[in-house]
Amino acid sequence: MDVQKEALCRIIGTLANKKEEAGLFLHAVEDTVTGLQEESCHVLSELEAELQLLRSTLEEKGAELRDIIIKEKQRKEVELQNQLLEGNLAMTSCDELLDFAKQTLSITNEEDFLTAAKQIKERVTMAPAFRLSMRPAVSGNMQQFLVDFSGQRAELQRLHFLPVPAAPRIDASRCVVRDNSITVVWGPIGDGDDGGSGPIERYELQYRKADCDSLLKAVAEASWEKICDIRETNVTISGLKFDSNFVIVRVRARNKAAAGDFSEPVSMETRAFHFSLDASTAHSELKVLGDTVTWEPQGVKGPDPRLRGKDNKGSRSNTPSPNKTSAGRPGRFAGDSYTVLGDKEMSGGCHYWELRPLADWKSLSVGVAYRGSLSRFDQLGKSSCSWCLHASQWLQSSLSAKHNNRAKMLDSPLPHRIGIYCHHDNGDLLFIDVDRLRLLHFFKTKFSSPLVPAFTVWCGGIVIETGLQVPSFIGNFLSTNQSPDHLSTNQSPGLSGHLSQ
Repeated sequence: MDVQKEALCRIIGTLANKKEEAGLFLHAVEDTVTGLQEESCHVLSELEAELQLLRSTLEEKGAELRDIIIKEKQRKEVELQNQLLEGNLAMTSCDELLDFAKQTLSITNEEDFLTAAKQIKERVTMAPAFRLSMRPAVSGNMQQFLVDFSGQRAELQRLHFLPVPAAPRIDASRCVVRDNSITVVWGPIGDGDDGGSGPIERYELQYRKADCDSLLKAVAEASWEKICDIRETNVTISGLKFDSNFVIVRVRARNKAAAGDFSEPVSMETRAFHFSLDASTAHSELKVLGDTVTWEPQGVKGPDPRLRGKDNKGSRSNTPSPNKTSAGRPGRFAGDSYTVLGDKEMSGGCHYWELRPLADWKSLSVGVAYRGSLSRFDQLGKSSCSWCLHASQWLQSSLSAKHNNRAKMLDSPLPHRIGIYCHHDNGDLLFIDVDRLRLLHFFKTKFSSPLVPAFTVWCGGIVIETGLQVPSFIGNFLSTNQSPDHLSTNQSPGLSGHLSQ
């Protein structure tokens, strides 16, 4: 009976999974139908726009050719009209001379005849008819303005839809996930692979985060982030926060007219240490908001949270010292321990996160601790169950590494951005000045229990950044020529000694 129940449960589970997959498939098909309708309307609109543009271009060209013909006709008409006017003047002059000559022939006085004959001779020599060109100034032929659109008509008749580019193929073997960046590489489309779609002008890449490697489920979920106008066959996306297990990527090509189909999605695993601040552990005078924790002492009103006290006289005695105690609540740190822990344990492997002090900070600590071994009043570095880097701007600036109530002063400027690297299996705990890429301190020990990130804030606040991969520069501090023994004697700036448990 039990065996049959187990078998039935497996069948039910399989059926439930198939139902979920079928639901996702139906959802994808419905999205495809909706996309098809929207895309067809878009394509029809684009076609009408292209046809209207073609008509407008033809009308503009026709108007241009008509204008040229009309202007040439007007120019020739002006030339010929001028010739007609000159010819009419010559004809009138000839008629006048002929009349005068006929009258001269009837003169009987010899002297008067000779005088008139001389005048006729001079007038004939200067007659406009002798200066008149007997050829038209311009030709009436306008054949040079005839056009033949037979080639264009044939080309339009051959016009068909421009093939869309083929879907690129992402080369997963060349894709890289490193330093909270992903580099995606795909094969070029060309040399016959584009199906005659014309040269590729640009690519578009889309990516989204996912917590599962099921591509069907991942594609059906949230919207995609887009990177457009990529001119090469690769792109690097930097500054990502890896707060999911995978990043799904896909890419498509675009020619002059259209975009092709997306490539098959590729799932890229993004291993990183992502945690949040556990507000339930925070000291009652610490306020946790997202990735930020600020020190806000109780009973203070006004813009400066560093001033408190019942009488609030404004004297230095009313500015709290780090040793000022306050009542705590169950589950929270209390007393001198202005501490808050992370909500994720590190039981093995490599982890990395960063811390950035806010502008008005006075004292802070960052490190790791055995959560189960800390009491509510433990300060970081004061017991054997916590390791930390302590920075202070209270009265004077100082930087030190603390563990088991031992402190080592560090000869290094106070960093603006601190990176923390923890390799639980190897017992490595590194503190890095990220801006200067300097090693601040290197703990070498043997962790016997799971660890949690731990932070102490007194005055001001801090911002943590998680979802980070182990940076590649960490390898520079773990190389063979920078072993712990070497670091213990290296006193160059930025490289301090180490404390061993």
